[in-house]
Amino acid sequence: MEAATYRYLKRLASLPFIWMMVLPMVFLDFFAEIYHHICFPLYEIPLIKRPKYIKIDRHKLEYLSPTDKINCVYCGYANGLMHYLTEIAGETERYWCGIKHEQSADFIPPKHHADFIEYGDRRAFERIYAVAPTPKAGAQNQWGGFLDKVLHGGW
Repeated sequence: MEAATYRYLKRLASLPFIWMMVLPMVFLDFFAEIYHHICFPLYEIPLIKRPKYIKIDRHKLEYLSPTDKINCVYCGYANGLMHYLTEIAGETERYWCGIKHEQSADFIPPKHHADFIEYGDRRAFERIYAVAPTPKAGAQNQWGGFLDKVLHGGW
């Protein structure tokens, strides 16, 4: 079999697997936008500007075939969406708990972790997130009492 034909058949066989991701991406995009536009204002986090992360423009290049243009739209949306969602998730992580992961040789930390608190730095965590010290044995955890009220009444 000729190399070009073989390459074409491999690409053709992969199409259903590539394109079946469109629907989950659109659903993810939809629900992430709901989350983003409701929760970020509640957290007082500035909204992430979508056009800074999702750019669909390569389909305008006249030298691309119609198939290449469609594929470029897909890649611009898919990769841009993931970049955008990473930014939203990163800002959420920073708001709730900006702690770096424990260092290990086989883990590549996300770029947004650069200014997070070092793993295991309890003092920095308590300073930044204004957390009360861990209660001594036998003392009631503040969240435990709160959750008891929510789950079992008592408001």
